Amino acid sequence: MFDAVKVKDKCVLWIRDFFERNGKGCNAVVGISGGKDSSVVAALCVEALGRERVIGVLMPQGVQPDIEAAYLLVNHLGIKHYEVNIKNAVDDVLKSISALPEISRQTRVNLPARIRMATLYAVSQSINGRVANTCNLSEDYVGYATRYGDGAGDFSPLCNLTVTEVKEIGRVLGLPEILITKTPIDGLSGKSDEENLGFTYDVLDRYILNGEISDLDIKEKIDRLHMLNRFKIETIPGFRKD
Repeated sequence: MFDAVKVKDKCVLWIRDFFERNGKGCNAVVGISGGKDSSVVAALCVEALGRERVIGVLMPQGVQPDIEAAYLLVNHLGIKHYEVNIKNAVDDVLKSISALPEISRQTRVNLPARIRMATLYAVSQSINGRVANTCNLSEDYVGYATRYGDGAGDFSPLCNLTVTEVKEIGRVLGLPEILITKTPIDGLSGKSDEENLGFTYDVLDRYILNGEISDLDIKEKIDRLHMLNRFKIETIPGFRKD
Protein backbone atom coordinates (compact mmCIF):
# COMPACT_ATOMS: atom_id res chain seq x y z
CA MET A 1 0.00 0.00 0.00
CA PHE A 2 1.41 3.37 -1.03
CA ASP A 3 1.74 5.73 1.93
CA ALA A 4 1.62 9.17 0.32
CA VAL A 5 2.29 11.03 3.56
CA LYS A 6 5.37 8.98 4.37
CA VAL A 7 6.77 9.25 0.84
CA LYS A 8 6.08 12.99 0.71
CA ASP A 9 7.94 13.52 3.97
CA LYS A 10 10.90 11.43 2.78
CA CYS A 11 11.03 13.36 -0.49
CA VAL A 12 11.04 16.69 1.35
CA LEU A 13 14.01 15.51 3.43
CA TRP A 14 15.73 14.27 0.26
CA ILE A 15 15.37 17.70 -1.38
CA ARG A 16 16.78 19.41 1.71
CA ASP A 17 19.72 17.02 1.72
CA PHE A 18 20.36 17.58 -2.00
CA PHE A 19 20.60 21.33 -1.48
CA GLU A 20 22.79 20.93 1.58
CA ARG A 21 25.24 18.88 -0.46
CA ASN A 22 24.89 20.49 -3.88
CA GLY A 23 23.91 24.09 -3.39
CA LYS A 24 23.58 25.27 0.18
CA GLY A 25 21.56 28.46 0.11
CA CYS A 26 20.66 28.04 -3.59
CA ASN A 27 17.16 28.45 -4.98
CA ALA A 28 15.03 25.75 -6.59
CA VAL A 29 14.07 26.75 -10.14
CA VAL A 30 10.96 25.01 -11.43
CA GLY A 31 9.42 25.25 -14.88
CA ILE A 32 5.71 25.70 -14.23
CA SER A 33 3.21 24.29 -16.72
CA GLY A 34 0.21 24.11 -14.41
CA GLY A 35 0.16 20.32 -14.61
CA LYS A 36 0.44 17.86 -11.75
CA ASP A 37 4.17 17.20 -12.02
CA SER A 38 5.48 20.76 -11.93
CA SER A 39 2.85 21.61 -9.31
CA VAL A 40 3.91 18.76 -7.02
CA VAL A 41 7.63 19.46 -7.49
CA ALA A 42 7.16 23.15 -6.71
CA ALA A 43 5.06 22.35 -3.63
CA LEU A 44 7.64 19.81 -2.39
CA CYS A 45 10.39 22.40 -2.82
CA VAL A 46 8.40 25.00 -0.91
CA GLU A 47 7.97 22.57 2.00
CA ALA A 48 11.64 21.60 1.86
CA LEU A 49 13.23 25.02 1.39
CA GLY A 50 10.60 27.67 2.10
CA ARG A 51 8.71 29.66 -0.54
CA GLU A 52 11.38 32.37 -0.63
CA ARG A 53 13.84 29.88 -2.17
CA VAL A 54 11.53 28.53 -4.89
CA ILE A 55 11.34 30.33 -8.24
CA GLY A 56 8.71 29.42 -10.82
CA VAL A 57 9.30 30.03 -14.52
CA LEU A 58 6.31 30.08 -16.86
CA MET A 59 7.27 29.55 -20.50
CA PRO A 60 4.38 29.86 -22.95
CA GLN A 61 5.02 29.56 -26.66
CA GLY A 62 2.96 32.45 -27.95
CA VAL A 63 -0.54 32.25 -26.50
CA GLN A 64 -1.00 29.42 -24.00
CA PRO A 65 -4.73 28.82 -23.49
CA ASP A 66 -4.28 27.08 -20.13
CA ILE A 67 -1.66 29.39 -18.62
CA GLU A 68 -4.13 30.35 -15.89
CA ALA A 69 -3.40 26.95 -14.31
CA ALA A 70 0.28 27.89 -13.99
CA TYR A 71 -0.66 31.20 -12.37
CA LEU A 72 -3.07 29.39 -10.05
CA LEU A 73 -0.15 27.26 -8.85
CA VAL A 74 2.37 30.06 -8.25
CA ASN A 75 -0.27 32.17 -6.52
CA HIS A 76 -1.41 29.21 -4.40
CA LEU A 77 2.17 28.59 -3.24
CA GLY A 78 3.04 32.27 -3.00
CA ILE A 79 6.32 31.88 -4.87
CA LYS A 80 8.21 34.40 -6.95
CA HIS A 81 7.80 33.74 -10.65
CA TYR A 82 8.75 34.95 -14.11
CA GLU A 83 7.01 34.56 -17.45
CA VAL A 84 9.32 34.05 -20.43
CA ASN A 85 7.66 33.65 -23.82
CA ILE A 86 9.72 31.29 -25.99
CA LYS A 87 7.87 31.81 -29.28
CA ASN A 88 10.47 34.06 -30.91
CA ALA A 89 13.33 31.75 -29.89
CA VAL A 90 11.59 28.70 -31.35
CA ASP A 91 10.66 30.54 -34.54
CA ASP A 92 14.20 31.87 -34.98
CA VAL A 93 15.78 28.42 -34.66
CA LEU A 94 13.30 26.90 -37.11
CA LYS A 95 13.97 29.74 -39.53
CA SER A 96 17.72 29.28 -39.12
CA ILE A 97 17.54 25.59 -40.07
CA SER A 98 15.07 26.09 -42.91
CA ALA A 99 17.79 25.14 -45.43
CA LEU A 100 17.50 21.52 -44.27
CA PRO A 101 15.80 19.20 -46.77
CA GLU A 102 13.08 18.71 -44.20
CA ILE A 103 12.29 19.84 -40.68
CA SER A 104 10.73 16.77 -39.10
CA ARG A 105 7.64 16.80 -36.93
CA GLN A 106 9.71 15.41 -34.08
CA THR A 107 12.06 18.38 -34.36
CA ARG A 108 9.12 20.75 -34.07
CA VAL A 109 7.77 18.81 -31.07
CA ASN A 110 11.04 18.61 -29.16
CA LEU A 111 12.58 22.01 -29.91
CA PRO A 112 10.30 24.01 -27.56
CA ALA A 113 11.08 21.61 -24.70
CA ARG A 114 14.81 22.08 -25.24
CA ILE A 115 14.50 25.85 -25.44
CA ARG A 116 12.48 25.82 -22.23
CA MET A 117 15.25 23.90 -20.49
CA ALA A 118 17.87 26.33 -21.83
CA THR A 119 15.70 29.13 -20.45
CA LEU A 120 15.49 27.47 -17.05
CA TYR A 121 19.27 27.19 -16.88
CA ALA A 122 19.67 30.81 -18.00
CA VAL A 123 17.40 31.89 -15.15
CA SER A 124 19.04 29.48 -12.71
CA GLN A 125 22.57 30.68 -13.37
CA SER A 126 21.47 34.28 -12.84
CA ILE A 127 19.72 33.71 -9.49
CA ASN A 128 21.95 31.14 -7.79
CA GLY A 129 19.66 28.26 -8.63
CA ARG A 130 19.36 24.52 -9.19
CA VAL A 131 16.95 23.33 -11.88
CA ALA A 132 14.26 20.82 -10.93
CA ASN A 133 13.49 17.94 -13.26
CA THR A 134 9.73 17.34 -13.17
CA CYS A 135 9.48 14.00 -15.01
CA ASN A 136 7.83 11.05 -13.30
CA LEU A 137 8.53 7.29 -13.46
CA SER A 138 5.61 6.56 -15.79
CA GLU A 139 6.79 9.03 -18.43
CA ASP A 140 10.43 8.00 -18.09
CA TYR A 141 9.56 4.30 -18.40
CA VAL A 142 8.15 4.74 -21.90
CA GLY A 143 10.39 7.63 -22.94
CA TYR A 144 7.66 10.28 -22.92
CA ALA A 145 10.12 13.11 -22.34
CA THR A 146 12.53 15.12 -24.47
CA ARG A 147 16.18 14.38 -23.90
CA TYR A 148 17.93 17.59 -22.79
CA GLY A 149 14.48 19.16 -22.68
CA ASP A 150 12.06 18.30 -19.89
CA GLY A 151 14.21 15.21 -19.30
CA ALA A 152 17.07 17.35 -17.95
CA GLY A 153 17.63 19.00 -14.59
CA ASP A 154 19.84 19.02 -11.51
CA PHE A 155 17.59 17.04 -9.18
CA SER A 156 14.56 14.84 -9.81
CA PRO A 157 12.02 14.41 -6.99
CA LEU A 158 9.48 12.38 -9.00
CA CYS A 159 11.64 10.05 -11.09
CA ASN A 160 10.72 7.00 -8.99
CA LEU A 161 7.04 7.88 -8.58
CA THR A 162 4.28 6.88 -11.00
CA VAL A 163 1.57 9.25 -12.19
CA THR A 164 -0.87 7.61 -9.76
CA GLU A 165 1.53 8.17 -6.86
CA VAL A 166 2.30 11.76 -7.88
CA LYS A 167 -1.41 12.56 -7.79
CA GLU A 168 -1.73 11.11 -4.30
CA ILE A 169 1.18 13.22 -3.09
CA GLY A 170 -0.38 16.29 -4.70
CA ARG A 171 -3.49 15.76 -2.60
CA VAL A 172 -1.43 15.30 0.56
CA LEU A 173 0.29 18.60 -0.24
CA GLY A 174 -3.10 20.30 -0.43
CA LEU A 175 -2.83 21.40 -4.04
CA PRO A 176 -6.00 22.53 -5.85
CA GLU A 177 -7.65 19.45 -7.35
CA ILE A 178 -7.78 21.04 -10.80
CA LEU A 179 -3.97 21.07 -10.92
CA ILE A 180 -3.79 17.40 -9.95
CA THR A 181 -6.35 16.18 -12.48
CA LYS A 182 -5.59 18.59 -15.35
CA THR A 183 -5.26 16.59 -18.57
CA PRO A 184 -1.71 16.93 -19.92
CA ILE A 185 -1.42 17.77 -23.63
CA ASP A 186 1.65 17.86 -25.86
CA GLY A 187 1.25 21.54 -26.72
CA LEU A 188 1.41 20.95 -30.49
CA SER A 189 -1.23 18.56 -31.75
CA GLY A 190 -3.75 19.28 -29.02
CA LYS A 191 -3.77 15.59 -28.11
CA SER A 192 -3.41 14.37 -24.56
CA ASP A 193 -0.42 12.35 -23.39
CA GLU A 194 -2.57 9.25 -23.19
CA GLU A 195 -3.92 9.76 -26.72
CA ASN A 196 -0.37 10.04 -28.02
CA LEU A 197 0.81 6.99 -26.08
CA GLY A 198 -2.16 4.80 -26.98
CA PHE A 199 -2.84 3.67 -23.41
CA THR A 200 -3.77 5.23 -20.08
CA TYR A 201 -1.43 6.01 -17.21
CA ASP A 202 -3.58 3.82 -14.96
CA VAL A 203 -2.82 0.82 -17.18
CA LEU A 204 0.86 1.76 -17.42
CA ASP A 205 1.23 2.30 -13.67
CA ARG A 206 -0.30 -1.06 -12.78
CA TYR A 207 2.09 -2.73 -15.20
CA ILE A 208 5.13 -0.89 -13.83
CA LEU A 209 4.26 -1.47 -10.17
CA ASN A 210 2.72 -4.94 -10.23
CA GLY A 211 3.28 -6.42 -13.67
CA GLU A 212 -0.50 -6.53 -14.16
CA ILE A 213 -1.85 -6.05 -17.67
CA SER A 214 -4.66 -7.75 -19.57
CA ASP A 215 -4.19 -6.38 -23.09
CA LEU A 216 -1.17 -8.13 -24.63
CA ASP A 217 -1.01 -5.66 -27.51
CA ILE A 218 -0.63 -2.79 -25.06
CA LYS A 219 1.93 -4.80 -23.08
CA GLU A 220 3.95 -5.26 -26.27
CA LYS A 221 3.74 -1.55 -27.02
CA ILE A 222 4.85 -0.57 -23.51
CA ASP A 223 7.75 -3.03 -23.60
CA ARG A 224 8.85 -1.77 -27.00
CA LEU A 225 8.74 1.89 -25.91
CA HIS A 226 10.68 1.04 -22.77
CA MET A 227 13.44 -0.71 -24.70
CA LEU A 228 13.67 1.99 -27.37
CA ASN A 229 13.87 4.84 -24.90
CA ARG A 230 16.03 3.52 -22.07
CA PHE A 231 18.95 5.58 -23.37
CA LYS A 232 17.13 8.78 -22.38
CA ILE A 233 17.57 8.09 -18.67
CA GLU A 234 20.95 6.38 -18.80
CA THR A 235 24.31 8.07 -18.44
CA ILE A 236 25.69 9.19 -21.79
CA PRO A 237 27.96 6.43 -23.15
CA GLY A 238 31.65 7.25 -23.14
CA PHE A 239 34.51 5.63 -25.02
CA ARG A 240 37.16 4.04 -22.80
CA LYS A 241 40.69 3.74 -24.14
CA ASP A 242 41.62 0.87 -21.82
